[in-house]
Amino acid sequence: MIETISLGIESTAHTVGIGIINDKGKVLANEKSVYKPGLGKGIHPREAGEHHSKNIVNLIKRSLKISKLSIKDIDIIAFSKGPGLPNCLQIGATMARYLAFKYKKALIPVNHCIAHIEIGKLKTKCKDPVVLYCSGGNTQIIAFTEGKYRIFGETEDIPIGNALDVLARYFGLEMPGGPKIDNLAKKGKYIELPYIVKGMDLSFSGILTECKKLYNKGIKKEDIAFSFVENCFAMLTEVTERALAHTKKNEVLLVGGVAASQKLKDMIKNMCKERGAKCFSVPKEFSGDNGVMIAWNGILSSKQKTKDYSFDKDWRTDEVDVNWI
Repeated sequence: MIETISLGIESTAHTVGIGIINDKGKVLANEKSVYKPGLGKGIHPREAGEHHSKNIVNLIKRSLKISKLSIKDIDIIAFSKGPGLPNCLQIGATMARYLAFKYKKALIPVNHCIAHIEIGKLKTKCKDPVVLYCSGGNTQIIAFTEGKYRIFGETEDIPIGNALDVLARYFGLEMPGGPKIDNLAKKGKYIELPYIVKGMDLSFSGILTECKKLYNKGIKKEDIAFSFVENCFAMLTEVTERALAHTKKNEVLLVGGVAASQKLKDMIKNMCKERGAKCFSVPKEFSGDNGVMIAWNGILSSKQKTKDYSFDKDWRTDEVDVNWI
């Protein structure tokens, strides 16, 4: 039987990634380049877009070389349509259109959030989980029902990954901020901070503001980091548990860049153990943004008929018809 091979282009934010995978789930290449802003600075959309533009061609060449394939061997060109930063999305969408039309390949737009879910399911072998998706750009509690991935809860302001980065920058630490805050937290003790859960939704901006005030008053950054992580991850665990109870599912899948945090993994794992549910976490290699997840979702959604090959910075998880499940 002839295999289908997909090349995926990820370019939603700081990472431009090229992944190649076949329809059996075998990863043939996973190359990326990450834009890193200066110390104390966040992502500058124009600079990130320029970074992607400078690196994307070499990444494609490198991926094809590593996979020992030529562009003629590729069947599908998939790209991250959104959500994301317009300057970055445009680079990936333009390159995908060029490759697909020049070499007469199938062109598949992919939702970045759902790609995180599907690569997590592929790599952990879980079947029907409640998904806790935590990254720099998104924080959502998701589960599949009635033909779509439904959002049961989400952040009302900034995502948890963004909050971690902002706090790290305030402390004068290098990006990415999550691992730096995690390391600081190991040396701290608990101090009282706000705990903001509104039904199934969460808010992190108020906690972040309080952390900045405490730091300005001379409170140790180790104690602030410990308390911030403790409260925010407990909030995420609470709403995930509530979604698990509501949906009556028995699996939880942790995906996104913040899924690499051992502290968050442990808290979700303990909650699942108490409820008799199975806990899965996407491997670190695929927790951050990567081209493989886009390529794999391109294979899954290859039967979808669309002629809309533009990008959409606000494309929500629950707007996608999931016809492959």
